[in-house]
Amino acid sequence: MKLPGHRRLGRRLACTACSAVLFVALAPAAEDALSPAPPGAVQLQGWLGDRLDLCLSNRVMAQDVARLVQPFQARQEKDGSGWRCEYWGKWFTSAALGYGYQPTAERRALLEQAVRALLATQTADGYIGTYRDDCHLGIWDVWGRKYVLLGLLAAHERLGDPAALAAARRVAEHLLAEAPPGKVNLTATGIDVLKGLAPSSILEPLVVLYQRTGEPKYLACAKQIVADWERPNPFLPHGLRLVESALADVPPLQIGAPKAYEMMSCFEGLCELYRVTGERRYLDAAVKFGQSIRQTERMLVGSGSNQELWCDGARTQTEVLEQPLETCVTVTWMKLCLQLLRLTGDPQWADELELSLYNALLGAMTPTGNWWSYFSPLTGQRVPSTEQHKDVGLSCCVANGPRGLLLTPAWAVMTSAAGPVVNLYAMGTANTKLADGAPVRIMQETTYPVGDHVTLKIFPDQKRRFTLALRIPAWSRQTQLTVNGEAVACQPGTYARLDREWSPGDKIILRLDLRGRVVTAPSSAPQLAVMRGPVVLALDNRLTQPQDIAVRLVPDAEGCIPLAVATNKPAQVWMAFEVPAQVRPSHFFNHHQLKLTLCDYASAGNGWSEQNLYRVWLPQPLFLRQAFVPDTWKLMYPGAKDRPAIPGGP
Repeated sequence: MKLPGHRRLGRRLACTACSAVLFVALAPAAEDALSPAPPGAVQLQGWLGDRLDLCLSNRVMAQDVARLVQPFQARQEKDGSGWRCEYWGKWFTSAALGYGYQPTAERRALLEQAVRALLATQTADGYIGTYRDDCHLGIWDVWGRKYVLLGLLAAHERLGDPAALAAARRVAEHLLAEAPPGKVNLTATGIDVLKGLAPSSILEPLVVLYQRTGEPKYLACAKQIVADWERPNPFLPHGLRLVESALADVPPLQIGAPKAYEMMSCFEGLCELYRVTGERRYLDAAVKFGQSIRQTERMLVGSGSNQELWCDGARTQTEVLEQPLETCVTVTWMKLCLQLLRLTGDPQWADELELSLYNALLGAMTPTGNWWSYFSPLTGQRVPSTEQHKDVGLSCCVANGPRGLLLTPAWAVMTSAAGPVVNLYAMGTANTKLADGAPVRIMQETTYPVGDHVTLKIFPDQKRRFTLALRIPAWSRQTQLTVNGEAVACQPGTYARLDREWSPGDKIILRLDLRGRVVTAPSSAPQLAVMRGPVVLALDNRLTQPQDIAVRLVPDAEGCIPLAVATNKPAQVWMAFEVPAQVRPSHFFNHHQLKLTLCDYASAGNGWSEQNLYRVWLPQPLFLRQAFVPDTWKLMYPGAKDRPAIPGGP
């Protein structure tokens, strides 16, 4: 949404979440179709709100900042020794989101302390990093500078800190001096196996820095990076060709180097470049790339990758994979989906965000929110991430997971030029504004996705005409929608756009189709899975015990299967359902049906122990004695003597 006076250079705007003053330099050349909710505008309650609170309190705001900053003080990393350079920026961007969501004086003080401590490490020539002088532009150095810039830009935006922006400019100036555009090809630096993907992803903060300052050299450098993708370099005879390959519908696995996280990070930057240039091919490439991920790589639970790489995941997901669904990939996929949702206004990207949120993302977080997994299998057990750098006490995924979760309020309720847009149905409130600045409060009462009813109460300050858009998920084939008791037609996979005069207290009731849906394996393997709304269901050995029988699922003509609320659900399991299964005929048995108990994927295996096993894809027939695959942690951490444990305990 365009802000009044946005085209005036140097317009000062108040941040409602923290009373800071922000400096907005340039209007975008391409406007967003949907604008994220401002910090603090959306507050989530219920089960989902509890997850945000746990992550914010027990992981993000419990961080020892000194451990993050120490590697920047020492500057002793060398090629091959690690990527400590990314941790401060990943943590700070999460903390800035968390502070915006629920600001307190103590949290602001922690963020300010973290900024001061990092700025104290900046060298006279502007460098902020963890690498020795002789290792600049090495394996992860430019990647780390990206995260430093993102963190400093977040500090400027959320805290209104001019010193953070000044430091970010000095970081960028130092990079331009070390790697002058047109003379040093940044896309040919870093580790050869990544073919320049990691340093290329500095595209995103360079464009944002240009947006924030109006300095042409930052935009010129960003454009040079994209141009260099199409040119030969020592890594690739034809260059990375990210834009051209995406436009040609080349699957991600066949583009450049198949490193999933870093590749998507480059397309995030391309979305920002589209905003400032309006060059349509950048958006077209990003959309096509996102669609290709959905078709070829995104697995049932809303993420992709094996061994951190693209892996033809839609087809291979029924296999027992070694290191599936890196949490960094999940988070970056969600961030890319949010970019595409903002730019296009297409609800399919909100569908993707919801799928990832309730499955791959929350399945990777420990029950207390203090730790995350590195990998999340569809068959096996939950395994906490190792501490990749014990001196810092983090891994890339533990630092990154909270970023994905704390983005949720921003996309839950957004705004368009016509009015509010509700993407996520969850207990809570949203304070939005219309294009003319008039306030509208939206209250949601629901247990969704456990229950199928959502009640929304709309409170404009007075009677006003505007359009309220409600996402109707593509999977909800039979949706019922009423406004003040009057039925309204709606279609799956679209926004129901309710254009009317709204009075304070008007009530919307939405009933979504939460029938059990049986999903067939994309590879045509004889395996099935069950979904309920956005939630993937899984077999868990706490709920269904191994036994010497074989069973089959039998969906009806619409591909649905009955679900009954389970009565034997452990307290730590969010939702569980009994599913009828036919027993394979055998002379040992004279009955023909039993009930399998399935739970939501985020709860599956959440005992986080070697004994708590689960699986999503169910072979047909399913031999229950062999249903659960043990020791998958050894595939995730080959050569490890002991199974990783959560630092400090559960």
